[in-house]
Amino acid sequence: MTHSQNKPRRSTLPFIALLAALVVAGTVWAATTLRGDQKDAAPSSAASAGELPGTALPTEGKSAAPAPSASPEPEEAPIDQPTASELNKTYDVVISNGRVINPETKLDREGLNVAIQGGTIVLVTDKPLKGKRTIDAKGLVVAPGFIDNLSYDPNPLGVWNKIADGVTTNIAMHGGTTSPEKWYPYYERNRTPVHFGASFFYTHARNPFKLSRYDTAKPEQVKKLVDQAEKALNDGVLGISFSLEYVPGVNDKEILPMMKLAYKYNVPVYFHARYSDMEEPGTNIDALKELIGYARASGAAVHIDHINSTGGTFSMRQSLKMVEDARAEGLDITACIYPYDYWGTYLNSARFDEGWQSRFRITYKDLQIAGTDERLTADTFRKYQKEGKLAVAYAIPKQDVIDSLKAPYVMIGSDAILEPGYNNHPRASGTFARTVGLYAREQQVISLSDAIAKMSLMPAQRLEKQAPALKKKGRIAKGMDADIVVFDYKTISDKSTVAKPELLSAGIKYVLVGGQTALDGKGLHKDVRVGQPIKSEFLRVKESASSLKWDGASTALLEYRDGNYVDLEALKAHGYLVSWDKRKHAATAVNMDGATPMEVSKPKTGELILERGYKLTWEDGRTAELLSVGERNYVSVAALAAQGWKLGKDGSQLTLTR
Repeated sequence: MTHSQNKPRRSTLPFIALLAALVVAGTVWAATTLRGDQKDAAPSSAASAGELPGTALPTEGKSAAPAPSASPEPEEAPIDQPTASELNKTYDVVISNGRVINPETKLDREGLNVAIQGGTIVLVTDKPLKGKRTIDAKGLVVAPGFIDNLSYDPNPLGVWNKIADGVTTNIAMHGGTTSPEKWYPYYERNRTPVHFGASFFYTHARNPFKLSRYDTAKPEQVKKLVDQAEKALNDGVLGISFSLEYVPGVNDKEILPMMKLAYKYNVPVYFHARYSDMEEPGTNIDALKELIGYARASGAAVHIDHINSTGGTFSMRQSLKMVEDARAEGLDITACIYPYDYWGTYLNSARFDEGWQSRFRITYKDLQIAGTDERLTADTFRKYQKEGKLAVAYAIPKQDVIDSLKAPYVMIGSDAILEPGYNNHPRASGTFARTVGLYAREQQVISLSDAIAKMSLMPAQRLEKQAPALKKKGRIAKGMDADIVVFDYKTISDKSTVAKPELLSAGIKYVLVGGQTALDGKGLHKDVRVGQPIKSEFLRVKESASSLKWDGASTALLEYRDGNYVDLEALKAHGYLVSWDKRKHAATAVNMDGATPMEVSKPKTGELILERGYKLTWEDGRTAELLSVGERNYVSVAALAAQGWKLGKDGSQLTLTR
């Protein structure tokens, strides 16, 4: 939902034809496979340099890659077994006797107690605990605070409706900022009550060049925009966002350089897709081919904004199949929806260019000015279009919402935050309660555990690779942040409507942000303002690197946070055969008892050290996370020690021996 001026739709958009005609061999980055397989380099989901975005057809007959969502797990997930000393402590807050759901471990168990100390969860146990404050959660669900990753700036009105809807983290990935060095301090000074973060908002970044939304930036302008985005990433933005339907002049000449930058920095790119219907020219299928093509050409992660209203309306099952096939190919693609069968945007935007009635299969009477009861006519449409009012359009098939919600890679994002004047879609206040109350409890489209995963864990995992703060959110477990929502599963429901989008959700009993109670039976506590900035962090190879003496040979160490890592190539000198699965982004190591003498060079000082989610599997089935530096991958020394190597020290020198 972004602003746009009215202009005849698609008249300047022969986009798919343009992509098919372009030669991108010199411009499309393509990664190669890991050097563990002969001379191949590091892994990527990119296809060959000759493939163009929007031209490759989806791969048929493959199933989607696994997602952090809905598969059944063991009935009894582990809980903490406190010591006598821990049982005797008095904690800041104890949430007692609740049904605790932790989507990461699939814990779903009644009668558990959660201890909070200094803003952190320190225990989850069935043993009785003492607290300075005890919240009786008997008969209630205790879940991670919800993460709205498709929101907007955390304005001082809308943030309280978010909290009342169970949201503890508000991330502006549909929009955002071009100046994070100003944006983050502004909301810190305002003492924002929810945690907050933002993307690099490409639409706004173009504005200083005075480009119309139907113009394409020139090469020298694109270079400046890429440089600006790179600076913004180093200043903390969480990714890059595009709104292609609203700025249709933006094409591959602008997008691909940004995608290559996103891959380099290991951050996702969020897309409001180019088309939102099935009327030629330009359909949902074309829109998704374009986004999948960018993911394939660059290797960067792609997130499809609100696929129920853009990219999937009237074509949902076909659209979902395209995404599933792309994921099976190894591409990192996710999507989100808001749980409503009507969308909303500004009447002066490109969605309402000529022909909107046929495209969206609606008439004037299917439009309602948000914040009022007023349905539109031809005359009032023109009036409110000039005023730039936001209207709700009853134009999404109910089954599209159901089908998309079931997809294991689809999470929840509101695409709204309440603003003064209340000219907003009701999703600004009710998205998360509606997901649980309507689609989990009443319609049983998804389970409660899956609903919570889609509202907490999955949004955290989408962004956490370079935002360490999110690794402690979206979970209820020891060591996690005490961002918690406690609700009554029998009564939780959205109350906001198109006419009254400001109405608070029902059934949410407590919301804790950083361990402090922002909502309870007394209402919202507007003096609780403990929201923290959520930023990307990038660590680089240090100039002075230590070494590891491994069976007498010296191997360069990569230092990252509190750990030490070695190049996977070094495993070959110690008897391992290493191979790479390009589709799964995973290596395997098998001990062949035959060393291959070789020298492994050190990584270049200043190169980015990234957590791309790549994994190494040993022959015994154990796995280890890998780090990536350029085209090389590294495994931790601790993982080697777990394989039977003896980790020791010779003075200050680390050693590994059999």
